[in-house]
Amino acid sequence: MSVARLIIADSEKNANLYYATRFLAPDPFIFVQFDPSTGAQDSAPSGLRGRRVIVMSDLELDRAKAQAKVDEVLSYSKLAKQAKGSSGKEPTMMDVVSGLLSSHSVKQVDVPSDFSVALADALRKRGVTVEPKPDPFFPERMVKSDEEIRFLTETLRTTEDALESAIELIRNAEAKVDGTLWIGGKPLTAELLRKAMHLIMMERECVAQHTIVAPGAQAVDPHNEGSGPLKANEPIVMDVFPQHAQSRYFADITRTVVKGKASEKVKRMFGAVREGQEIAYRMIKDGVDGSRVHKAIMDSFEQQGFKTGEQNGRMQGFFHGTGHGVGLEIHEPPRVSAKPDTLRAGMVVTVEPGLYYLDAGGMRLEDMVVVTSSGCRVLTEAPKILEV
Repeated sequence: MSVARLIIADSEKNANLYYATRFLAPDPFIFVQFDPSTGAQDSAPSGLRGRRVIVMSDLELDRAKAQAKVDEVLSYSKLAKQAKGSSGKEPTMMDVVSGLLSSHSVKQVDVPSDFSVALADALRKRGVTVEPKPDPFFPERMVKSDEEIRFLTETLRTTEDALESAIELIRNAEAKVDGTLWIGGKPLTAELLRKAMHLIMMERECVAQHTIVAPGAQAVDPHNEGSGPLKANEPIVMDVFPQHAQSRYFADITRTVVKGKASEKVKRMFGAVREGQEIAYRMIKDGVDGSRVHKAIMDSFEQQGFKTGEQNGRMQGFFHGTGHGVGLEIHEPPRVSAKPDTLRAGMVVTVEPGLYYLDAGGMRLEDMVVVTSSGCRVLTEAPKILEV
């Protein structure tokens, strides 16, 4: 039985579809990869070998022919004329897909895990077996090419510059009697810092959303974006993860700073988290199980007296993963966490241990690294300074 891969989505949101076609479109289109196990297209990653076809509307047909990195671009309107609708009705998209598959003797399609149930049911009614596949749909996405690493690094450098501008605003701010930071005659807020970073990134074609600027106890919830005036002598966690508008590749970096004097506990947390990163750097290499890296950091924190668990009704300590893959999505496989996951040379992952306590605030440092055959290479160049 002939098998094909099938994606129906818009490539602005669907990273798998953009990866397979390198064509950006805001509306859904049809992608079929026939005989994905064949050896055609030797220049393509192994998982992308096999004839790749996209079906486009008349609106996007010529642009797709000029830009899409596929073998063939077909006209939806022409295929619709050839397709047979039920009861003489206008052919549906599934009639078009079914006709295309039938013309290549395809009886089964592998689809991503987020493929529409309605579309899957419609194909099954037409005699096509639909098999959802778990992420990553294209396993090759996890191992980055030199070009992809260059894209990631370009986004990262812009992110570092934006983050440094925010740290500079904190450094130049004046602490009032109540501890509130002011700059330019107004309070320095999380919202102001976020806007300042976003503007810098936008000028360099990077788009950021949900940027975290979380002061004090707000950061004990690691995904709290943060709000309100910033204060002296308490940690401010800044986690920035934009996407480049042209390459579509993300970056991810976190720094934690204190304007003024950090408490002794915060200083110890900073030292422990930095050492946690160093543990990861020493352990990460091709073939290593990410869960071993995560456990080593957890053990290090425990040995230094930083316990993890529920305290006063809140999770405190280190209660998230050590890292995740970064590429066309901000969170993608592999994971460096309690769950086993083998790292391979060429993967790009974050290293972001953190500690969170209500009596001290949040502490997280995050860099991006490339896994190599003998270790890892840190892509991030931004310095790590606690007190500014």
